[in-house]
Amino acid sequence: MQQPRVTIRDVAEHAGVSVATVSKVINQRYGVAADTMARVQAVIDELGYEASLVAQSLRNHRTNVIGILVADLEPFSTELLKGAADAIRGSGFELVVYSAGGRTGDVVGWERRYLSRLSGTLVDGAVLVTPTVVDVNYGAPVVAVDPHTGTSGFPTVDADSLRGARLATEHLLSLGHRRIAMLGGRPDLESAKLREQGYREALAAAGVPVEESLVRVGGYDADLSALAAHELLTGPQRPTAVFAANDVTAIATIEVATDLGLRVPTDLSVVGFDNIPESALCVPQLTTINQPIRTMGEHAVEMLIRLIRGEPVERTHLTLATELVVRSSTTRA
Repeated sequence: MQQPRVTIRDVAEHAGVSVATVSKVINQRYGVAADTMARVQAVIDELGYEASLVAQSLRNHRTNVIGILVADLEPFSTELLKGAADAIRGSGFELVVYSAGGRTGDVVGWERRYLSRLSGTLVDGAVLVTPTVVDVNYGAPVVAVDPHTGTSGFPTVDADSLRGARLATEHLLSLGHRRIAMLGGRPDLESAKLREQGYREALAAAGVPVEESLVRVGGYDADLSALAAHELLTGPQRPTAVFAANDVTAIATIEVATDLGLRVPTDLSVVGFDNIPESALCVPQLTTINQPIRTMGEHAVEMLIRLIRGEPVERTHLTLATELVVRSSTTRA
């Protein structure tokens, strides 16, 4: 049976003081004797009382809570949340994570719906993770991480996807590969477009024509990527290497190759993108492009806190560097 929520009146009754006195203790106001304050605080701890965020916001017009809004909890957003948690420590703010669990009906415009539900009472500002649109009217500070449309009027934090894709493709070219396939990301996401652009630019710079039959959509989704990888690897002229637009896609490609009896990297070299923790745990360990996801989350929250406090922000559009991490999923052709 669900226990009733402890109220400020419960605290006052147990401590033998007025509601006004409890309120002064909670809000650290003057006018309460030290022994009374200690007694009230002891009751608060004993009963596990927490002030309602809604009530607090109505009184103070501030909740000291930041919202992290994600379409789904998957490896990228999960890693980013770790960075957000790093940044929030010692700041006086708390985090609330809001996700619809990747419902298909929420793919486009989900951030408008989420913000409308949180606006006014629950959070002082929000970080939008890979938002599909950035023209939302919220009335409070908002920072976008890896927005689908690229930089906008909103402050943004992303990583250098174009350079990262070039590095991945150049690595495979340096190993002698020429039939290099690409399993791209979601076509609506700006970073996915930049990764395909980097792949094409690296091939062109090396004088290697792009074979369009080797360019497929993985959609950053393991199941969709597995189907695309199976088509590539069972075709009449399979590639000797695959550049996958994210690590989830790359790991799915390795699994498909193994199921087909191909050895990675002897028969097929694979490079991913993201450097999520799973990339160092799969067999073989994945060569990938490191984008500092955790640092992106940290910078986004730090930027948002400064905006909430009305402090100056030196750079409102921040692009972090990417780098190649060579492991054991790639070898010479």
